[in-house]
Amino acid sequence: MHSLCAYANDINNWDGGYVIIGVEEENGKAKLPPIGLEVQELDAIRKKLIELSHKLTPVYIPVFHPYLMNERHILVVFAPAGDNRPYKAPISLSEKRTERAMYIKRGSKTLKVKDGSDDERRLVELTARIPFDDRINQTATLDDLNLRLIQNYLKEVMSSLYEESTKMPFSELCRLLMIAKGSDELLRPTNAGLLLFNEHPEKYFSGATVDVVIHKNEVGKDYTEKIFSGSIIQQIRDVLQYFKSNIVEELVVKSAKQAESIRFFNYPFQAIEEAVVNAVYHKSYERQNPVEIQIHKDKIEILSFPGPMPPINQAMLNKQRVVARDYRNRKLGGFLKELKLTEGRGTGLPIIHKSLAENGSPPPVFETDENNAYFLCILHVHPLTNSILGQEKELRREYDKVLEFKNLIDINPYLRLSVSEIGDRDKEAIKNSITSKAKQLLQYCIEPKSREAIFDKIGLYNNTKNFRNHLKPLIDAGWLQLTLPDTPTSRDQQYLSTALGKQLLSFLEEGNTGKTQRIPVVSSNIASVGYDAEKKVLEIEFHHGAVYQYFDVPKKVFEELMESPSLGAYFMNELKDKFNYQKK
Repeated sequence: MHSLCAYANDINNWDGGYVIIGVEEENGKAKLPPIGLEVQELDAIRKKLIELSHKLTPVYIPVFHPYLMNERHILVVFAPAGDNRPYKAPISLSEKRTERAMYIKRGSKTLKVKDGSDDERRLVELTARIPFDDRINQTATLDDLNLRLIQNYLKEVMSSLYEESTKMPFSELCRLLMIAKGSDELLRPTNAGLLLFNEHPEKYFSGATVDVVIHKNEVGKDYTEKIFSGSIIQQIRDVLQYFKSNIVEELVVKSAKQAESIRFFNYPFQAIEEAVVNAVYHKSYERQNPVEIQIHKDKIEILSFPGPMPPINQAMLNKQRVVARDYRNRKLGGFLKELKLTEGRGTGLPIIHKSLAENGSPPPVFETDENNAYFLCILHVHPLTNSILGQEKELRREYDKVLEFKNLIDINPYLRLSVSEIGDRDKEAIKNSITSKAKQLLQYCIEPKSREAIFDKIGLYNNTKNFRNHLKPLIDAGWLQLTLPDTPTSRDQQYLSTALGKQLLSFLEEGNTGKTQRIPVVSSNIASVGYDAEKKVLEIEFHHGAVYQYFDVPKKVFEELMESPSLGAYFMNELKDKFNYQKK
């Protein structure tokens, strides 16, 4: 009861926490396998927890969900931050004692808040208003939440809700994800729900974009600008892909003093990733300012508004590690953490410092003013970059230049060459010109598919804009053909990958080193599975396109997975979180 009260008060704006019943604790860690609960105990425990929840003032009801783990039942209780903070709980369940107190979390400990203490004052101040991302948006309706985006998210995080999402009412799904609030008659999306699961959140929050400016000279008007919009998940991924394809470059220095060349990046990608995610995550969406990224020849500046939340100030930012007690946009942070776009808990700035140091780059600069009105992150280019690029520019022959394609048709001559005839940097340039959706679309159209089925597969609406952006370029390049070319608008029209389109797919696959051969499987979550017996690496491709590698997996586990009547259930119970893994 005291833990539920502490999570409901959420003094650090971490969006509450979890209580897991049926798992023993040893030295602060869960002891597996779980001891479990009897089936008949689950309902009794839920009723008891609801009874205890009603003892809190105001009344607070957490979310309960039973799970089967290692063939044993456990009950997971999610206690989100309450909308009516602060909460108080009885000090004792004894009927003789009627005193109540506030409770908060300090690490794993649940502490009683003393009357008149700083914690009490801070709790009252913090909870005087609901965080903006957790508020109801009165200008929107549930129709403004995109089911495809929600299902894509559930697939990617491998949530058991994915399969249920096709059966349950949409309103119930939104309630379970806590992206909608209100009575059944006036159920509306939260601001976090719109930012995450609406294709155009800038309609509701004018600052919900990322503006990138690329300066070609130190001064003057010679620059180009790109504006990234869409759900903030898509914004982050599009911006990072742009940096990966156009800005980040690996460079090599050959030294007469040592046999091995020195390799480094002009900017380490991990530092850029953390800085971009930090800006999108922690900015205020109540303001009209977008995230602004300025790319100069010698530095990258990432600016967001406002600055960090007190008590963090410039003096604290000058240190390599910043301990934040309060977080802006706790709901957004929870979803981004599930997607592994952020770790949370103040790890972003230390990771930026570490990745720059390991690359040999200058340390970052973090800047704000005395009012914390803005937050500026400056990443300086590696000191050897400009001299090396200058030498390369003078010495590089015409055919040594990295390929640049004005359109997809320009790629076709290279598809007629063998992979060994194309240089590594040119291979990379070709791959970077092919979007993940284009590859997915060509793979899907190995057999003829209708336009409606294609857009359903890649998670986009079937409209003229998406046809023009995703289908027409592939048709123009000769990678996709119409089954009824004489009647392009026919209702029976379908689309089929051409021989050249299949050649492109082969090129993209042949360029992969150390590829584990996967075989298709029948599963609602898993698309294909591969296993490298020598390296004990299990590779799983999910239907949303993500591929994960799991390490030190015994062959027996792979065989049991393939023989299991439900691959998804076996994965959730016997594989997930039990082996080290990485996303390819």
